[in-house]
Amino acid sequence: MEKYLVGSSGIHGRGLFARVPIAEGEQIVEYIGEKISKAESLIRCEAENPFIFDLDENWDIDGNVEWNPARFANHSCSPNCEVQCLHGRLCMLALRPIAEGEELTYNYGYDFAEYREHRCACGTVQCVGYIVAEEFHETVRRTLANELPQS
Repeated sequence: MEKYLVGSSGIHGRGLFARVPIAEGEQIVEYIGEKISKAESLIRCEAENPFIFDLDENWDIDGNVEWNPARFANHSCSPNCEVQCLHGRLCMLALRPIAEGEELTYNYGYDFAEYREHRCACGTVQCVGYIVAEEFHETVRRTLANELPQS
């Protein structure tokens, strides 16, 4: 039995949810798809394919295929999962115990350079309003605070 199911998400249309309780460190699902070169990845990203995932220095995975349920996992600024490359495979692992029915999320790890192009709707207390790697959260907060009108 799968540890997840696809359902309606308040974050972004559809999402992945825990079908059963999941223990910290447990592998939940593999991010699968077509293995493509970095050059092909760039072409597909420019065509606005949001399902490209970095695999290693030479290859990426295009997860925009029907047989990849992991593509429904949404971003969160306070995720309960992370994706790790284990033996050349992208595996989603639980960062903490996850309750049955809880949405499975991870930080997409986007770069700061074009953060304004990727609004976040995770709704967590830690949400910075944009999809960026955790290392950029404070930079985004400072940038936004400096843009507030001075009274």
